[in-house]
Amino acid sequence: MKRLITNAISQGLIEMHGRGPATRYTLSPQAHVSMPLDMNSYFEKDVDERKIQDAFNFTLLKSLLPKVSLFTDDEMIVLNAAQQTFREHIASMTELEYFKEMERLGVDLSWKSSQIEGNTYSLLETERLLKEKQTAQGKTKEEAIMLLNHKDALDFVLANPDYLREITIRRIEEIHSLLTKELGVDRNIRRRRVGITGTNYRPLDNESQIREALEDSCALINTKSNIFEKALLSLVLLSYIQPFSDGNKRTARITSNAILIANGYCPISFRTVDSVDYKKAMLMFYEQNNIAAFKRIFIDQFEFAVKTYF
Repeated sequence: MKRLITNAISQGLIEMHGRGPATRYTLSPQAHVSMPLDMNSYFEKDVDERKIQDAFNFTLLKSLLPKVSLFTDDEMIVLNAAQQTFREHIASMTELEYFKEMERLGVDLSWKSSQIEGNTYSLLETERLLKEKQTAQGKTKEEAIMLLNHKDALDFVLANPDYLREITIRRIEEIHSLLTKELGVDRNIRRRRVGITGTNYRPLDNESQIREALEDSCALINTKSNIFEKALLSLVLLSYIQPFSDGNKRTARITSNAILIANGYCPISFRTVDSVDYKKAMLMFYEQNNIAAFKRIFIDQFEFAVKTYF
């Protein structure tokens, strides 16, 4: 046990306080945020039986996340190798070839991002809608609009590649507006309470506090030099804060990709992620402020994007 504790201290996962018989050990901020947890056993418990952080954690943005490295050295080797492959491949592409691959990735992203939100269009139906403006039989008008809005948002980001080199509330709001137009969703920061299916976590319900949390998130993301951390933080924090009445996770996914594109990194389609796994990983961050499961999804999907599209 002493050896295990010593090893964990050396890795920055456990902090030691006091000396001799008075010694006490606590999990470090690094462990709290990034230590892998057993997802299966965690979700075996009913939503009302899980012991969770049920209210917004104000220390997360101000104290915990600024102190931690989200990716291990080994994970950064994997991500940097994939990014290098991406750079080498696009260097040999013509402009037309690059945009055709971006179009293909955009179809997949629009489909998967919408599917996660309950959209029933298939991938092939999505491709036909986005390329030929042909709607699928038996689907609602709102489903088609959701997919077309994704295309508009992605086209906007590609037309303005430097748009999120620095992230701001106004730019997040503009992306949200593109994604939710004609869907009856209130624009700008919400002024009423929202609930999240499958969890007892309660997002902030005060407009001024929501704005403060967004400002702190933007400041944190902008101070990070690691582009992968910027993209991952935008994915989880915008979803965690839930600043809008609807469309929060969609906004997070497009914002994250806009950050990657602005810095010359490969965007992510999320095409092969299981929707339930995605939601569980997000719930783990809501309830425990633990990013390990979602980080695994991010790494896997970044590698997939480089291998599949470029």
